[in-house]
Amino acid sequence: MYRIVIVGGGLAGLAAAWELVSASEADSEVLVLDGSDRVGGKLRQEVVGGRLVDVGAESMLAVRPEARELIAEIGAGQRLVIPATTAASVWSHGALHPLPPGSLMGVPRRPADATGILSAQGMERLRAALVPPAPTRDVSVGDYVAAALGDEVVDRLVDPLLGGVYAGDARQISLAAAVPAIHAKALSSDPLLDSSPPTPESPSAPAQSAFIGIDGGVGVLPELLADAIAKRGGRIRTGAVVREVRRAVAGWEIVAGPTIAPEVITADAVILALPPAPARRLLGPVAPSAAHELAAIETASMAIVTFAFPRVAMPALPGSGFLVPPVEGRAIKASTFSSQKWGWLADAAPETAYVRASLGRHREEAALQVDDRTLAARALADLRAIAGALPDPLDAHVQRWGGALPQYAVGHLDRIALVRKAIGEIDGLEVAGAAYDGVGIPAVIGSGRRAARAIRTAYGPGE
Repeated sequence: MYRIVIVGGGLAGLAAAWELVSASEADSEVLVLDGSDRVGGKLRQEVVGGRLVDVGAESMLAVRPEARELIAEIGAGQRLVIPATTAASVWSHGALHPLPPGSLMGVPRRPADATGILSAQGMERLRAALVPPAPTRDVSVGDYVAAALGDEVVDRLVDPLLGGVYAGDARQISLAAAVPAIHAKALSSDPLLDSSPPTPESPSAPAQSAFIGIDGGVGVLPELLADAIAKRGGRIRTGAVVREVRRAVAGWEIVAGPTIAPEVITADAVILALPPAPARRLLGPVAPSAAHELAAIETASMAIVTFAFPRVAMPALPGSGFLVPPVEGRAIKASTFSSQKWGWLADAAPETAYVRASLGRHREEAALQVDDRTLAARALADLRAIAGALPDPLDAHVQRWGGALPQYAVGHLDRIALVRKAIGEIDGLEVAGAAYDGVGIPAVIGSGRRAARAIRTAYGPGE
């Protein structure tokens, strides 16, 4: 038997633990240590309006397989659901407009799809689309798209889409790391707009949803996963703050607990499934070059305000929600009409309408530095200005996520390659999380499982 300690009980850490305990040749002791009061990281549920609802992530990309595969493996595949509607809008020039269908991170397929969202000048620039020279180095999403299609496409379409994923600025985010599909077009000098004539949609072949969820909310996944890990013999400890990771004569020592009564846990291998800042702190003494690279990864803070409204008094709301471009000057950056998006929630709370609003963008943390009541009031005022005369809420919940979203700045892929090179030179050490291979749920799951497979390869039977 060999012991693997996973520091961090968010989704990456839990996915790593499952990968280790579920292996057919599993002969390891797996221990997950998390400093908070519960596992799950940015997946979380709280009681709002009398029932548990997601106050973190609430959907998953369907086009990547990692989440669907993991959920099936733990026996919960039957709980996967698709949204009742994905018809989202964007608030632009004082009105809600449908997001361009089939857009690629906000880039419309055809100029006509952006009608109403862009000004007359913006539409004219979009129709005069250019194909910039293929980049010879990494560039920002915003800079490349602006050169091809104009600034307004970035400001009113790309920025709000990227803001929803990274809470970041399109002109700072890496094209290669964040939107590889556009990056591939750029390298091959393909136009961003679709020049083929539009074809009528077949009514017998409805479009597949790009997103999936879980009956009961995505926030139930950590508990389902923790139960599955425990059934396979893995152990999870919450309230266990890890203060130091250091090399031992054989393997590793993990120092956890209060400073006045530290506990030393020995391990053959360690996986740090943590955000950049705590990972950097723990890596400093053992992998200084990796820590140095992680120090350059900035993060964005955000908040999610969840409202429960009396359904009987609600105005008609369009689709699943809307995005708000930063240039509109609103406090909120997006809203989800949760009861309309998820059929299970509408069925579970037929008299309540749940609406979420998200706030917070990279380097704008000061906007969040008010009390919960003020933040909720700002969100409600914006919702009413955009969505109509909403009634007074029955309940409201503010969930703050400090430093939640790593920023994939220009050069991110090179930086992560250097981190992994440094880590790869140290036996029995791996890293995982949203800072490395993508911030979405499937990407984070993949990151955790990748780290676990690397450890299992090094420490598996016969090694």
